[in-house]
Amino acid sequence: MFAAYAARIDRDHPLNGLELGDRPAPEPRPGWTTVKVRAASLNHHDLWSLRGVGLAEDKLPMILGCDAAGIDEDGNEVVLHSVIGQSGHGVGPKEPRSILTERYQGTFAEQVSVPTWNVLPKPKELSFDEAACLPTAWLTAYRMLFTNAGVRPGDSVLVQGAGGGVATAAIVLGKAAGLRVFATSRDEAKRKRAIELGAVEALESGARLPQRVDAVIETVGAATWSHSVKSLRPGGTLVISGATSGDRPSNAELTRIFFLELKVVGSTMGTKDELEDLLSFCAATGVRPVIDEVLPLDRAREGFERLQSGDLFGKIVLTCP
Repeated sequence: MFAAYAARIDRDHPLNGLELGDRPAPEPRPGWTTVKVRAASLNHHDLWSLRGVGLAEDKLPMILGCDAAGIDEDGNEVVLHSVIGQSGHGVGPKEPRSILTERYQGTFAEQVSVPTWNVLPKPKELSFDEAACLPTAWLTAYRMLFTNAGVRPGDSVLVQGAGGGVATAAIVLGKAAGLRVFATSRDEAKRKRAIELGAVEALESGARLPQRVDAVIETVGAATWSHSVKSLRPGGTLVISGATSGDRPSNAELTRIFFLELKVVGSTMGTKDELEDLLSFCAATGVRPVIDEVLPLDRAREGFERLQSGDLFGKIVLTCP
């Protein structure tokens, strides 16, 4: 079957390890289901995999891709939860959790196999392209906002780095949930798009907000860390799920964190139950993922290049016929 996969690790030039071509189709195994992929979406996790973060050399070649929507063996339209081993189903209770492409072949292929427990019904209201955007970036944003930040309608939130998949999702979900959303970006066009999606104000990176916020959604890391901490009200919560600009800020703002009794919460992906809630939320409210571009799988390299450059707003989706 045709697939986009990591053939080698290159920490400095990750796309050098990306190959497109034939890979073995999944073999049947007890407790697992093979899904015909109709759509899959790109995440920064895929670039990190090509750099060898979370992907060991002895696992190569590895088909990339965490997210997918498609057709299961019984002809049902489904969405995949990409955290393997969270429940023990399909792998046993002692295996640590992993994300597709770390231990098991991913979704950038004509077929993918996952534990049957990880297969969820796709709401009829969502297209395959839309559903394929939800299991990583949108699920991460959902958990950051509603589980780890614990915000409620009327609260205020700062979303750093408008344009990225998680940040875009947080703006849309926050608006739909009645939050007062502020966003930042270095790019004027992205700030305008953030306003169109529901942010009450979009500012340049590092700019002072008109008010202190209840929570910050942080995926950028070192470049925005100090600004994120300074933007919180006393007792506020900073939730971090990524560090695309690096994980070592020049100023950790420790004095401000303890003096104002701020909370710093790490967040990774989400649970199957949260994905079910997110799917229902989108189906019921009309909220839809922001898609920057849809490409056929054989043009995956173009999608990776745009993801690496940061020249996108929302998700890039890869499709199979």
